[in-house]
Amino acid sequence: MLTQIRWFGLAVLLFGGVVAFQPVAAQELSCQVQLDRSQLSGSEFSFLDDLERRIEEYMNTQTWTDEEFLAHEQIVCSMQIIILESISLSEFRSRLVVTTRRPIYGTSQSTTVIRVNDPEWRFEYGRGTSLSFDLEQYNALTSVLDFYAYLILGYDYDTFSELGGTPYFETARRIANRAEGSGDPGWSSVSNQRNRRQLINDLLAQRHQPLRRAYYRYHLQGLDRFVQEPEKARGVVLEVVESLQDLNQTLTGSYPLDLFFATKYQELTAIFADGDLQNRAYNLLTQVDPSHSTEYNKLIQ
Repeated sequence: MLTQIRWFGLAVLLFGGVVAFQPVAAQELSCQVQLDRSQLSGSEFSFLDDLERRIEEYMNTQTWTDEEFLAHEQIVCSMQIIILESISLSEFRSRLVVTTRRPIYGTSQSTTVIRVNDPEWRFEYGRGTSLSFDLEQYNALTSVLDFYAYLILGYDYDTFSELGGTPYFETARRIANRAEGSGDPGWSSVSNQRNRRQLINDLLAQRHQPLRRAYYRYHLQGLDRFVQEPEKARGVVLEVVESLQDLNQTLTGSYPLDLFFATKYQELTAIFADGDLQNRAYNLLTQVDPSHSTEYNKLIQ
């Protein structure tokens, strides 16, 4: 289904009709992994360089869905792992930044769908340890990787169809529920109120459905139409922001909503930098997202 949606949309938007192509099967994710261990001293941690390769291989060779993806449909994403300290020779405390991107049809550009800064990830890894996929068993290392793989899929599917990412978000919630009893940081509000479990529970809550529908309109009906109909696309994006203003009034301090604006604020400024909606966009954006007002001020300068 996703293959059909992605290819049909690409063909129509770029060429005005479906054209012949040679399908090339591929895995769902094209994930680049960067592991930074510069904060650790000593050569005994050199084996962590191998972990970078193993995680990248794990993310890119695992089959995450029942769908068939073509090579051009792979979800481009990245994981930046910053090792903060060694608790022992095989246990580490780290920070993880996960970013996922999506093409803007009709252009050679892409848009960042979501960027999550996860400050608390503690795991064990010894030299030569293999990474095994098993959703039924909690593992401090692979369960976090699995969680974010399904989060990436959920967000991506939501940009192609309304609430299309629900099955993948539900799998991510299963992982989070299994992890909650582990006591590991990052899964419960004991260590950080903005944690993985809160994020996935919010995304699946009825009250956050308007936000998820906004991802669909923003990307498929807004950005993807920008080249052909820029003013119409700006109008759609403005309507999206208006809907998020309404949502913001009922969901004070929403983690997923804050993630949307933390990811999109510069792009939103660029969208409205030209055209007739600058002043309306400025007034609206500074109300709904005051933390990025400095950026939005460019719309009236």
